Amino acid sequence: MSRRYKDPFELFDEMIREIEEEFERFEREFMRLGGEGEVKTFGPYVYGFRVTIGPDGKPIVEEFGNIKNYKGKPMITEEREPLADVIEKGDEIRVIAEVPGVDKNSVKVKITDGGKTLIIRAEGGDRKYYKEIELPTQVDENSAKATYNNGVLQIILKKAKSKEEEGKEIKVE
Repeated sequence: MSRRYKDPFELFDEMIREIEEEFERFEREFMRLGGEGEVKTFGPYVYGFRVTIGPDGKPIVEEFGNIKNYKGKPMITEEREPLADVIEKGDEIRVIAEVPGVDKNSVKVKITDGGKTLIIRAEGGDRKYYKEIELPTQVDENSAKATYNNGVLQIILKKAKSKEEEGKEIKVE
């Protein structure tokens, strides 16, 4: 059950305390492994989060980076999850993702699940990005346009016409 907060900053204080505890666990684990003689090197470590207010008025916490929480323990992956926004306006869906440090030709964008899921993959130098985005509605795969400029990937998709909108109008005589 979720805890109620009298002060909205209590939520942020608690999240910061949890992050600090997580990094302390990282440090203890690294020290423990370092004492065994063989040290594995990883990096760079990227972790961040963004808090927004959803349409229902509840906060939404979105994490990004290459450090994931798996069964209560940190898991470091080779691929970073980029920060992405999905904006639905009129008959189009616009996806904006931050994928800095890669060449435009290495950015791959794919629509799957019949136009319901967008997959972003990019690789360049020591950076690898991967993100699957569930789209708010089905899109027309043939209408997709993507641009990449200064580390920002922008994808514009047209919503697919619903079965009700398709069809043939019959003239009444």
